[in-house]
Amino acid sequence: MSDALVLTDADFVQYRDLIYNESGITFTPTNRSILESRLRERLREKGITSVKDYFGTISKDQGELKGFLDSVTTNLTRFFRNQAQFDALENYIIPELMKIKKPTGNMVLKFWSAGCSTGEEPYTIAMLLNEVLPVGWKYEIVASDLSLKSLMTAKEGFYAESRIVGIPDNYLAKYFDKVEGGYKVKPEISSKIRFDYHNLKNDSGHKGMDVVFCRNVIIYFDEAAQTAVIKRFWDAMASKSFLIIGHSESLFGMDTKFEFVKTQWATLYSKST
Repeated sequence: MSDALVLTDADFVQYRDLIYNESGITFTPTNRSILESRLRERLREKGITSVKDYFGTISKDQGELKGFLDSVTTNLTRFFRNQAQFDALENYIIPELMKIKKPTGNMVLKFWSAGCSTGEEPYTIAMLLNEVLPVGWKYEIVASDLSLKSLMTAKEGFYAESRIVGIPDNYLAKYFDKVEGGYKVKPEISSKIRFDYHNLKNDSGHKGMDVVFCRNVIIYFDEAAQTAVIKRFWDAMASKSFLIIGHSESLFGMDTKFEFVKTQWATLYSKST
């Protein structure tokens, strides 16, 4: 490997700080190898032979910077990932929200899938809501991610055979069309979701969200960035609402007003003001 392609300690610090300042994602010596691998892939794609030259490029070119951030973002997801959390959504969160909203006549539930990756999470939410919401109730879902590439995949709604693992057979038959090479989400579901590019480092502009899913995302942030993101979620949510984070993530010890809720299906957090 050419010396120009080797990420020195000084180069690592430069890239690490830029990524953190732009996205809140933290790279440490422990996960440095991930950054190095993704960076080499990006340089190969662009035909660039120097890590220093590429740093100069992304420091000036916002479009290429977005592409680079896209490449270092981890996008591991699947349909009905962590089923227990969707059981809690169906059996606890939705009934609670219906008690709150029905007396007001506002029978629309607003969801935000933050860090939606390639779309499996928001489509799972939509299919579930289609199945369990009574007549008269409606829902809106906004799904956002830092990765434009992932959002394009999500918006297309096409998934290869290998990607549909976890979808119940009756859901697959009802909400997907079999096409060459895989399955495509039917308009009945895809039309209910608005996909949007969003960096969690910034204010979303969302208000009145009843449920926010942000699973396996804040684990990549340091404590300061985590606290800032959680505060922005609080500001975006309705006065009585729910936050679902990854099952390995926790708000314990964080300066937040969210209340811990333990259900018989999964743990989550609630906002009540």
